[in-house]
Amino acid sequence: MNQNKPYTKDLDKNPANFSPLSPLTFIERAAFVYPDRTAVVYGDIRRSWAQTYIRCKRLASALVNRGITEGDTVAVMLPNVPAMVEAHFGVPMTGAVLNALNIRLDADAIAFMLKHGEAKILLTDREFSQTIQAALAQLEAKPLVIDVDDPEFSGGEFIGELEYEAFLLEGDANFDWQLPADEWQAISLSYTSGTTGDPKGVVTHHRGAHLNAVSHIMAWNMNAHPVYLWTLPLFHCNGWCFPWTIAALNGTNVCLREVRADAIFDLLRKEKVTHLCGAPIVLNLIANADGETKQGIDHQVNVMTAASAPPPAVLEAMEKLNFKVTHAYGLTEVYGPAVVCSWHEEWNDLPSTEQAELKARQGVRYPMLEKLIVADPKTLEPVPHDGETVGEIMFKGNIVMKGYLKNAEATRNAFEGGWFHSGDLGVCHEDGYIEIRDRSKDIIISGGENISSIEIEKTLYRHPAILEAAVVAQPDKKWGETPCAFVTLKDKVIDVSEQEIIDYCRDNMAHFKAPKTVIFGPLPKTSTGKIQKFILRQQAAAVSA
Repeated sequence: MNQNKPYTKDLDKNPANFSPLSPLTFIERAAFVYPDRTAVVYGDIRRSWAQTYIRCKRLASALVNRGITEGDTVAVMLPNVPAMVEAHFGVPMTGAVLNALNIRLDADAIAFMLKHGEAKILLTDREFSQTIQAALAQLEAKPLVIDVDDPEFSGGEFIGELEYEAFLLEGDANFDWQLPADEWQAISLSYTSGTTGDPKGVVTHHRGAHLNAVSHIMAWNMNAHPVYLWTLPLFHCNGWCFPWTIAALNGTNVCLREVRADAIFDLLRKEKVTHLCGAPIVLNLIANADGETKQGIDHQVNVMTAASAPPPAVLEAMEKLNFKVTHAYGLTEVYGPAVVCSWHEEWNDLPSTEQAELKARQGVRYPMLEKLIVADPKTLEPVPHDGETVGEIMFKGNIVMKGYLKNAEATRNAFEGGWFHSGDLGVCHEDGYIEIRDRSKDIIISGGENISSIEIEKTLYRHPAILEAAVVAQPDKKWGETPCAFVTLKDKVIDVSEQEIIDYCRDNMAHFKAPKTVIFGPLPKTSTGKIQKFILRQQAAAVSA
């Protein structure tokens, strides 16, 4: 820096003009400005922002009293209950790192994460006591276990030293928590799925969490005091940063332990829910609920969906129900959604089918993401904006992770060339909007031709008998690979044949892209609703053997 320039002389950072960015300031403001507004709803529980803030401070104080210091890990094995919301504030208030565990993983995976992340304290729900006990049995250094007793759940057993409410009473309601000295300080540890080996621990920081929480408000055009239904697992990328977004907007967290269509529609009616998030599988659940369940929704509900591209048929069905869908895209490594299909008013005049096709695109960078490109992964040369040339989607900016915990090689590979490499393959359209064509591992190469599994899935979802669909590569002696479709039929549909599905695809797309095999049955999914294609690839290979 040139110290001779006038704008550098005597104009340094000081405590009056600089503060580290952290989403923790959002709850402090919510409790001060709107102390009596409802912050959390769950069953018979209704708590204000003032009450919730006190509980978060008590949690932080209790953790400190039990020896938690800056840089320690506090793990949680919780569904979408109030304690999970509180952990997103109380844990980082101590300077510790929150590790929200995937509640549907087995004991071996949980044991790996607790050991790898060096968890000092674990908050766990009774529903998962058997899994946690089996995981703890594999550890030499065991964390202090705190049980969370949920009045909405009966079953399981207490396995910890004490219960959560008693633990909070150990804490001080006036705990004087401090912002991190450095906004680059870690706030969260989230593990990837680990489908091809041990999961990687994604480390994110206070600055990124603050920025992406605010970015949601701008990208989704959110207003003050939203009523947000937790259909999205809070353990998934910290609920895509929405615990902090809802605090920033002084909104209401409507907790939901189990994602069921009847429970969703009951809360939509009762609480007048304005916003919810979820993978396309959640949209499918809502769109295909029976007519009686859907009755009585007389207000618009804003929905943000991410993961794989929502099938246009599902988007059309949601719009008819007065659910306004915004399509976003991201990864754990970029704090959840970091790309959004920003809507243009002139698109409202297009036929509904064309609107759904546009909405299925991933879109453009979030307001707080500095750069987004589709490029050749080796040369980093951006692909032409022709909607045809395939490249890898890459990110750059403040809402990209710090890196992978204890995995320098994976971190270097992910950031090669100064970009975060997503591993997703896509195209860039003329207007600059990107569209995913596949994960690099999901592209089907048949007879030298690249076939997008997503393109076939979009066609399958338009078949009136199909509820869910996924397409993977199946080994083939002649072509190398051919598309294999796995489909789940809608209830009461029993007379659809494999050949009928194949013929339908051939009638609606290039013949060489149509699946050669169709397998009927339920699709294996992760706890966040993503279809586990690696399992389907194994099944397809077994069928062809």
